[in-house]
Amino acid sequence: QWLSDRKKRALQKKDVDVRRRIELIQDFEMPTVSTKIKVSRDGQYIMAVGTYKPRIRCFDTYQLSQKFERCLDSEVVTFEILSDDYSKIVFLECDRFVEFHSQHGHYYRTRIPKFGRDFSYHYPSCDLYFVGASSEVYRLNLEQGRFLNSLQTDASESNVCDINPAHFLFAMGTVEGKVECWDPRTRNRVGLLDCALSSVTADTEIDGLPSISALKFDGALNMAVGTSTGQVLLYDLRSSNPLIVKDHHYGLPIKSVQFQHQLDLIISADSRIIKMWNKDTGKIFTSMEPEHDINDVCLYPNSGMLMTANEAPKMNIYYIPVLGPAPKWCSFLDNLTEELEENPESTVYDDYKFVTRNDLENLGLAHLIGSSLLRAYMHGFFMDIRLYHKAKMMANPFAYEEYRREKIRQKIEETRAQRVQLKKLPKVNKELALKLIEEEEEEQQVNRKRKQKNLPNLLKDDRFKVMFENPDFQVDEQSEEFRLLNPLVSKISEKRKRKLKILEELEAQGQEEEEEPEGKASDAESSESSDDEKGWVEEVRKQRKLLRQEEKVKRQERFKEDQQTLLKPQFFEIKEGEEFKSFKDSAKKQKLMKKTLGDRLKLEEKLGTLSVADTTVGSKQATFKLKKSEQQRKQQEAEKQHRQERKTLRRSASHLRSKRGRGRLFH
Repeated sequence: QWLSDRKKRALQKKDVDVRRRIELIQDFEMPTVSTKIKVSRDGQYIMAVGTYKPRIRCFDTYQLSQKFERCLDSEVVTFEILSDDYSKIVFLECDRFVEFHSQHGHYYRTRIPKFGRDFSYHYPSCDLYFVGASSEVYRLNLEQGRFLNSLQTDASESNVCDINPAHFLFAMGTVEGKVECWDPRTRNRVGLLDCALSSVTADTEIDGLPSISALKFDGALNMAVGTSTGQVLLYDLRSSNPLIVKDHHYGLPIKSVQFQHQLDLIISADSRIIKMWNKDTGKIFTSMEPEHDINDVCLYPNSGMLMTANEAPKMNIYYIPVLGPAPKWCSFLDNLTEELEENPESTVYDDYKFVTRNDLENLGLAHLIGSSLLRAYMHGFFMDIRLYHKAKMMANPFAYEEYRREKIRQKIEETRAQRVQLKKLPKVNKELALKLIEEEEEEQQVNRKRKQKNLPNLLKDDRFKVMFENPDFQVDEQSEEFRLLNPLVSKISEKRKRKLKILEELEAQGQEEEEEPEGKASDAESSESSDDEKGWVEEVRKQRKLLRQEEKVKRQERFKEDQQTLLKPQFFEIKEGEEFKSFKDSAKKQKLMKKTLGDRLKLEEKLGTLSVADTTVGSKQATFKLKKSEQQRKQQEAEKQHRQERKTLRRSASHLRSKRGRGRLFH
C-alpha cells in the first residue's frame, strides 16, 4: 500500500502472485477501521463508514473507484440510505446527533434525548424510529420535521430494531433478551418473544443473560434473532417458540444476520467467523474466518458476492459462485472461477468430532472404517458429534470412577510438588552450582517479600555455560589463592558437601522421593555463622601455617630429588666484542636492566656519573658522564697516586727547611 503506481506495475511484471490478484474496486479501504457497509437499492453505490478520522466513503461500481469522501464530526454508530442512490443518507452518531446528508453534502443536524444504538425508517409514514439507552423509542417525522410522541416500552434499554418490509411491523431487541413487536398504525405493542429463555438448550453453555444483538425480517412471517452469547434463533411470527437454534460455539455477540433466498440460507456472523447454514434443517453450508475481526457483513443483492467491514484498513470482498452469479459490474468473475471449480477444496465440517484410529478402537467403532459414518481426514476421521457421545456413554459406563481416579492423581501430584525437588547438577563445578542454586532461592524469598524482580542466574546464562561443562574451568580448592581468599570455605561448605553427596546418591539410585539432609537447625546455623565471623583471624593463621608446612614438605621432596639427579655441565656462548670476567657481572647487569628508569638515575647519581640541577625556569637539568674504560681508570688511579706522593714529599721538604731555620737562630 506504500508503493507508487509505477512500482506496482513493475512488481506485477515480476511477481506471478501479484498478477493473479484481482482488485475489483480501486482503494476499497478505510484509513484505520471500517465499521458499517451498505449497498444502495439500485446496486450502483457501495457506502462504508469508518475511522480515523470519522468519515464516509462512497464507491461507484460502474467506475470501479471511489466517487466521494466526506468527513464527520464524530464516529458513526449506524447509517441508512433512504433513496435509491446516495442522494439521501441518515447517520446516527455516537454523541446523540442525527445527521442528514443530501446529494451535495451536509443538509441538517439534530439531537435525540438519549444515546442511540440503532434506527429504522418507516416508509409509509416517513418516521424514523430510534432505540438506545432508554426505555422509550423516539420517533422523528421527516415530512413534518418534528419529533412525535415516543413509544413507551417495558425494556430498560434496547440494542437493535427492524421494520418488516411486507406489513411494516416494528420489532426491537432489548437488553433483557426479549423482542417487542409494535404496530406503527395504532402505536401499541402486539407481541413479545422471550428469546433469552429459548436460546438455552441442552447443548449450549451460557454464562450470563443473553441480550439481543442482531435482528432481521425475512418476508412476512420469518424473523432471525442473534444474541450476545452467540446463538441465532429463527422464528415464525405465529409461534413463540423458535424453529431452529444455531450456536456459533464462540460465545461472541452476533453482529449481523442476512437471508440468502436462492439456496434458503441464513448468513450469520460474529466478530470471528461467518457461518452459512440452511434455515430449514440448520445444516452448515460453509464458513469463513477472516484474518481480522468482523464489524459488519453486507450481501450484494441477487448475487454471490459478500462484503465485510473489518478491524483493519482493507475491506474484504468474497465471491461464492454457488450462492449466485457475479454482479453485472464484475461479470468477468464467472469466467475466472470456472477454472477454480475444476479443483475443489476439502469440505470444512461443522458439528463433527475428529477421532484417530486408536480412539475408534477404544470406542469399539473400528468396524465403521470405510463406511459413510466416518470421513477420512489427515491422520484420523471425522464423525458426527451425536454418534460420538452415544458411543462414549456405551463404551465407558464407569466414567465416574475415571473422574474419581483423575482427581486422586491430581491431589497426589499437588502433594508431590510441595516436596523437595531433585536438582540436576552439572558435571563440572557441582559445589559452585549448588551454591548458586541456594543463593538464588534465598534471593527469591527476599525479593518476594520486597516485591522486587529476580536477578538472572549464572546457571541459566549462556555466556557462563562453558564454566559448568569444560573440565578446564574446574575450581581448584586446594590452591593457595583459593584457601587464602576463602579461609572459612572448609566450614561453610561442610553442609553443602553433605547435601551434594545425598543428591548424587539419590540420582544414582533413581529415587523419586527425597529426604531432607541431616543438618542443624536455622538457629544453629546463624550462631555458627557468627562464630565463623569471630574466628576469621584464627582460621587465616591456621591456613597460613598449613601452607607453610606443605611448602616445607615440598622443599624437602625437591631436595631429595635434586640429590638423586646427576648434574650435567652447561655451556654458554659469549657475544663478539665482549670480554668475559665473571658470572656476577652479568647477573648485576641483568638486575640493573630490570630496574626502572628512576632507580637507575638514582644509582648513577650516587656513582657520580650523573648530576641533576635545577634551572632558573623551574625545570631540571641532567648531565651524564661517559663511563671510562679499565685502562683509563688505572691510569687515572696511578696519576692520582703519583700526585699524592709528590704532595707528601713537598710537605716533608718544607718541614725540614723550617727546622734548619730555627736551629740557626738559636746559634
